[in-house]
Amino acid sequence: MRTMTIQFIRFFFVLLSFLFMLAYQIGTAVKVTPWTYLSGGLIGLLLGAGFMMLDKILAKFSLRGFTTILLGLFLGYLMGMIFVTLMGTIMRIAPFTFNQNGFALLQIFLLLLGSFMGVIMTARASDELFFSIPFVRFTSEQPHPNPILLDLSALSDPRLVDLAASGILDNRLILPRFILKKLIETSERGDEGEAAKARGSMEVIKKLESLGGLHLRYDETDFSDVKEFEDKLYKLARLLGATILLCDVMGVQSDPINGIRFINIHALSAALKPLMQRGEFLKIKIQRQGKEERQGVGYLDDGTMVVVNGGGDYIGEQIKTRVLSVKHTTSGRMIFSNALLEHEEIGIN
Repeated sequence: MRTMTIQFIRFFFVLLSFLFMLAYQIGTAVKVTPWTYLSGGLIGLLLGAGFMMLDKILAKFSLRGFTTILLGLFLGYLMGMIFVTLMGTIMRIAPFTFNQNGFALLQIFLLLLGSFMGVIMTARASDELFFSIPFVRFTSEQPHPNPILLDLSALSDPRLVDLAASGILDNRLILPRFILKKLIETSERGDEGEAAKARGSMEVIKKLESLGGLHLRYDETDFSDVKEFEDKLYKLARLLGATILLCDVMGVQSDPINGIRFINIHALSAALKPLMQRGEFLKIKIQRQGKEERQGVGYLDDGTMVVVNGGGDYIGEQIKTRVLSVKHTTSGRMIFSNALLEHEEIGIN
């Protein structure tokens, strides 16, 4: 519903731009010619295209960030006007006079200085600001229960796109703006390996943005007083009551830290691997020799290692095996099995 509304707004303003510029060209032309209609229509379409580009830029900003800038501009304008008024009073009572052009330039400088100070100070204190309008309550069209914050390690894992496409993260995924800034800085100033990894993460973000039902959101909160990157993420998670999504191969971040919960993509992937039961039959291609005598090793499609007793004589062949046990390790699962003899294979066919 929201996507359809936005599409309608885009079309409506492109149409308005076309009609207004067409009417302007006709109304101001000394003589109406086919070129008048053509130029008016082209200018209107170009103006509409400009609106579309502006929409792409504003899509990365939240309402909180937009209102913060507006508030900063308002406060900065008041501050600039105070500076100008004080300077004007000083000039009137001073025993010397200023050049008129010099005073106008000074007014411009003071207004710009006040605006800059207002915006930058408001932006830095945005974490402490709360906006409300009497009798008006803004609620999203869809609720956002249990928000999930993206960690840098999660963005470096391409499996995140498939996980997001499943719909399980719809309306829940949040990308902190300071993470995006760090990726941009790393892609521009980091060494070759880090820059390539950062660019890969930014490609993952683009793919997440293209998923229509996901509704990836950006959070503008940035704790300027916090230096450590992870501390910023943890503080934001506590502020939003969010879970952090990461990809930790070693599984270190599996338990809550200071009340913050984590979802580990690697642990989730390992948990969803097919679980073989003792006594089940399995076809596996033996790819290499095992550590023990006559032991062979093969792999399932998901990468799970299968150790086959008696499989060392069948390297390069696909054989039938019977599962003995499944062992869980930090890197995943290992399946131990026995190669079936010919008469046993006939019995299970």
